[in-house]
Amino acid sequence: MIRVLLAEDQAMVRGALSALLSREQDIEVVAEVARGDAVVQAALSTRPDVALLDIEMPGGDGLSATQALRKALPVCHSVILTTFGRSGYLRRAMESGAVGFLLKDTPASDLAVALRRVMAGERVVDPELALTALSEGSNPLTPRERDVLSAALFGASLTEIAARLILSEGTVRNHLSTAMQKLGARNRMEAARLAEQKGWL
Repeated sequence: MIRVLLAEDQAMVRGALSALLSREQDIEVVAEVARGDAVVQAALSTRPDVALLDIEMPGGDGLSATQALRKALPVCHSVILTTFGRSGYLRRAMESGAVGFLLKDTPASDLAVALRRVMAGERVVDPELALTALSEGSNPLTPRERDVLSAALFGASLTEIAARLILSEGTVRNHLSTAMQKLGARNRMEAARLAEQKGWL
């Protein structure tokens, strides 16, 4: 029996996934949580074989939960299940320790097969997303460039970004300029949006 933990903030989606997986004779949903920061505690109390994690949840994202789960319960396999088919998310998920990355529009029967493959020691990744990730290459941004673009995404001024990151305005300007060049963007908002779309922020 494959024991599964579901981490999904939308109750309707979580309920549908639970119902669909429970139809499989060899799969049992042993825990359901709606927040990223509830994953580890639920996993430690129910000892799942696989954690199906959404990326965007309150209380921490699925990528952070994957990292925490890898440390707290290494025998549990993490699989990201998301609506966000962004190649950067795929790379970050694998770096965080996930063994699978699937989109929510994956048919239920394919999801069950994917869980069985994960239990057999395989990595399971949406094939189209894998091709996109290979064609786009790796994230060219440094951690600090990601920080300044993340702040710029919400329209913060140079002064506000500098204050938030405890940097000088000149340093912020330099990081933004370098990031814009790397992404071929005309301005910092365009650079931030491009980086977000690729899942690099």
